Amino acid sequence: MKKINWGILGCGDVTEVKSGPAFNKVANSAIEAVMRRDAEKAADYAKRHGIAKWYSHADDLINDENISAIYVATPPAPHKDYAIQALKAGKHVYIEKPVTLTSAECEDIIAVEKASRNKVTVAHYRRAQPFFIKLKELIDQKTIGEIRLIDLKLFQKSGSAAIAKTEENWRVNPEISGGGLFFDLAPHQLDILIHIFGEPVKYHGFSKNQTKKENVADLTVGQIVFKNDVIFNGVWCFNSLDEQELEQCEIIGTEGRITFSFFNANLSLTKNGKTVDFAFPAMEHVQQHMIEKTVNYFLGDAEENPCSLEDALMSMKVMEAFSFLVD
Repeated sequence: MKKINWGILGCGDVTEVKSGPAFNKVANSAIEAVMRRDAEKAADYAKRHGIAKWYSHADDLINDENISAIYVATPPAPHKDYAIQALKAGKHVYIEKPVTLTSAECEDIIAVEKASRNKVTVAHYRRAQPFFIKLKELIDQKTIGEIRLIDLKLFQKSGSAAIAKTEENWRVNPEISGGGLFFDLAPHQLDILIHIFGEPVKYHGFSKNQTKKENVADLTVGQIVFKNDVIFNGVWCFNSLDEQELEQCEIIGTEGRITFSFFNANLSLTKNGKTVDFAFPAMEHVQQHMIEKTVNYFLGDAEENPCSLEDALMSMKVMEAFSFLVD
């Protein structure tokens, strides 16, 4: 039987529940080994998750002959080098978001992928979740008519409990994350919108470091023109007051509106004066559906890439345009 044997490169927090266990729950998929630079933490992770092998050096994991695909789950800074190394070693690659630090780095991986026989999928896992499949279905079926405006607001206070925490706090180190909390959260949102509405026709924006608490912007604004004159307006504020915290996107059409949260799976449709709420059960492993699609794609059982490097490149280009730092 065909099977994907995985090596997890960087078994940190994201792999504990969101993704890691799902690799052993998907058909024709199993974790062969994990790697973390801290050998003690790598061994502990392997023991707790019932994984036979662990490494403390990336080269050893990537060159393991029993591994057929690498899951790059490190912070963004080494994504490009690890992905290229894995491809050259004859492995498929499933890579976390943001895919790289810059669009140029993403293009470098694309060039290597094209020259290899192996495949790369980006972990924009919301594409495969029932919640966002339903959202896309509502838009595609023109349930609220022709779309006029997409309005996104993400307001979080400094140090918000909603912001993921790590020991190194790498998300606010631009050399590791690429651009602060905006680069951590916006890829989820922008990828879904581009997945639903298509490649942007125009886009521009800017960022500002208002509080100077970190060496990254804490306020970002951006606008996109999609095809069919659909306009997007987004604001990402990471210095709001407690009572102002908000994460909401509203899609306004000629016959109604859809209001939802990217991170809390709340979705409501208002039309003809009536509002319908859609309920979706919580997922134990939020990446499981995407991992299943990726395994099928890597095995050749599905022709379509669940999320290609080219898809992720488009989101990265928009993020870079929005990240123009003004004095």
